[in-house]
Amino acid sequence: MTRTRKPGVSRRATLAMMGAGAVTFATPWVARAQAKTIKVGMPTILSGRVAQLGTSSRNAVMLEVEKVNAAGGLAGRQIEMVIRDPEGQPQEAARVARELVNTDGCELLIDAEASSGAFAVHEVARDLGVLCIHTNPETSALTADPKQHIPNAFRTARQGVHDSIVGGSYAAAISKAKGLKKWATCAPDYAYGRDTTGEFTTYLKRFAPDVEIISESRPKLFQPDYTEVVTKILQAKPQALYSCLWGGDLTSYIDQANIYALFSQMEVFAVNMADYTALTVVKNLPKGIHSGNRYIKTYPATAGERRLGRRLQGEVQRISHQLVVGECNRDHAARGSVEEGELRRRQEDCGERCAA
Repeated sequence: MTRTRKPGVSRRATLAMMGAGAVTFATPWVARAQAKTIKVGMPTILSGRVAQLGTSSRNAVMLEVEKVNAAGGLAGRQIEMVIRDPEGQPQEAARVARELVNTDGCELLIDAEASSGAFAVHEVARDLGVLCIHTNPETSALTADPKQHIPNAFRTARQGVHDSIVGGSYAAAISKAKGLKKWATCAPDYAYGRDTTGEFTTYLKRFAPDVEIISESRPKLFQPDYTEVVTKILQAKPQALYSCLWGGDLTSYIDQANIYALFSQMEVFAVNMADYTALTVVKNLPKGIHSGNRYIKTYPATAGERRLGRRLQGEVQRISHQLVVGECNRDHAARGSVEEGELRRRQEDCGERCAA
């Protein structure tokens, strides 16, 4: 294993460089004066059932990169994103993160992994001393656990404990109002799922001491079949169900559970259901699910908020179109040269697929 050391800076200096902007990579940790661009590496899931995590992360970061580069870059240097897909595998996340620094020359890592891969990226940051910003993983232990602490890693993602405190309080109020004393939980079997569910039930019981957890299910991450999980919940006959499944796992679970009319038999609290990438994918959204989101364009219900929502949606669609056309161009170039008219036709075809 190759380890590349870099000269470090103090935590205070790093914080000063990060500033107070919405995107915390506003200044690179290590300045390479001769380099024309600042390379920023981003490992994130771009394939498989939870690819929406990576695509939404990529689109979001490109919005900010375009804005910064159009304004002249950082200290006169343009930002170049180097985005890689570890395919949801922690060991691949570690390998990709190390390669981004040692081979691609990235000066900063934006960890847009799920929590399962974030710990691996975190260890690479510990080993190489490179600045790392965790933007997606929500497991509190990633930065709250003293054993995990390193001075060159920060997080901008909300933590599961934030959802759990507020969600526990909210769910407790609903429980008292409707007499929901028997609860079941369904959470992915890895750090985020275990930690967040444990925190939620802790605060639910704190605010509603009469609540009892009568069934717990922990499907594997990316599990294809939820029949056993759904059957277990139905047999337990809870009055309410909490789940922190997310992305494609959540939408697959809902589609399969709908076959058994699961959601009509209990009150459902699915903290990640309101994510737009999930809402737009699920085939038949059950009514009455309680959920939350980082950003909801309908709240507060103001004209300014609606304008912001439309602008963000338009920008993301534009960037998605550019990325798809770019991939098509590279694919066509790899297969050999084509006539200009044929290339234009293929670009238009790519654009139509993106729009669809």
